[in-house]
Amino acid sequence: QRKAVETCPPGYVLVMDSRKCARAASAGDILVTRLMARGVAGVVTDGGFRDAMNIAELEIPAYHNRPSSPTNLTLNEAIDMLHEEGLDNVFARHKRHGAAARAAVEAWGLEVLCKKATDRSPVLTAVMMPEGHSADNFRAVTLRNYDMSLGNGLSKVADKVFRIGHLGDFNDLMLIGTLAGVEMGLRDAGVPHRAGGVQAAMDLLGQKFDSARAAA
Repeated sequence: QRKAVETCPPGYVLVMDSRKCARAASAGDILVTRLMARGVAGVVTDGGFRDAMNIAELEIPAYHNRPSSPTNLTLNEAIDMLHEEGLDNVFARHKRHGAAARAAVEAWGLEVLCKKATDRSPVLTAVMMPEGHSADNFRAVTLRNYDMSLGNGLSKVADKVFRIGHLGDFNDLMLIGTLAGVEMGLRDAGVPHRAGGVQAAMDLLGQKFDSARAAA
């Protein structure tokens, strides 16, 4: 890294290949300042920069994938959160949220892309759009109206499906808010569906507390 910074000729652009990984920063403001002082025309990485806000103020064009947080801090915090909740509880939560998301899809009258129930992911639900309707247009309408970004379809299902993620630091209320955004987006984009998907998900998630009350 240091050698590249010190040997990149003035007027050239330094390109850093970080294998699209921003977890370990490609550079920080000190190295980018050094490039600027040496007359380098710009710096590009498919990874991330530390000190991104400082770099944005420098008089040198700089592009990165996304800001890079301190690696050890973020990884250790994530691991602590997993241990605090317990892996078994995390996996159970993913399964509940996947089931609730698919209950909403069924109530909307839409189809889950994965036909075989036993193969469906507990952390992601891909939803097929009705024939003649664009998934990307629906996603754009939802983003514009509700500031909520949904996953796009890839390869053979591009513009044919949208994806709802339900993993990570995610709870019941977050899922219900997400599904409410989807239902409102479907309405706004003119996608044929039935109302009631959010209620179906709420009913399924509420079974956990119904069982607890019955046991008490």
